[in-house]
Amino acid sequence: MVSRELIEKAREFHGHICPFVVLGLRAAEIALNKLGIKKAGVAETIREDIVAIVEVNNCFADGVQIASGCTLGNNSLIYADTGKNALTVFRRGSNKGIRIYIDSERLREKYFPKEALELFRKVVTERRGTDEEVVKLNRIWEEIGLKMAELPEEDFVIQVVEVVEEPERAPIFESIRCSKCGELVMAPKIVYIDGKPYCSTCAGREVPAVIGRGISTAFRIPYKVVKQLNT
Repeated sequence: MVSRELIEKAREFHGHICPFVVLGLRAAEIALNKLGIKKAGVAETIREDIVAIVEVNNCFADGVQIASGCTLGNNSLIYADTGKNALTVFRRGSNKGIRIYIDSERLREKYFPKEALELFRKVVTERRGTDEEVVKLNRIWEEIGLKMAELPEEDFVIQVVEVVEEPERAPIFESIRCSKCGELVMAPKIVYIDGKPYCSTCAGREVPAVIGRGISTAFRIPYKVVKQLNT
């Protein structure tokens, strides 16, 4: 079962406690236990030995990062944009992994009061809740979240998977300076115009990005620099 200490770490990282951030903690805990491995530590994160693959970019993904030690920044977390509440964990060099899938519809029917679902729809889905309703949702959401910490394995779909092809470890690229803004850019991300190197922003190009709906292949940087505060 997920410890209160881990839940508090998730609160600090995620900003609040909700059902799916705790489900991410619980799913990672189950997967690691099934594989007989502990949370990724110094050696594992430096070498990217343990890999976690999440299939959705919601609160669930933050719980996975906290409990597994596999994060986007240490290149041990992979985001596969299938739109499923699912997690797969494996250790490199082993052909065995564990995949955990959560059927959110069944969980809602079993554990989520109607009041909580209606409040979520108004506050989050429709973006029209009052400040008081936000506070109320946070309280109810946390209560449900704490119950998720004790969810039995029977409430998850647990699968043994065969790792048929390991994803590459993060490569190290040289940096090239943009000829317009002067900032350094990973070499593969450079755009050449008339033989000169530009970053995507200065070249006015759209870029792939992870946003609320998942991976967007055509995202335009939504700002422009108006003033530099230091030199």
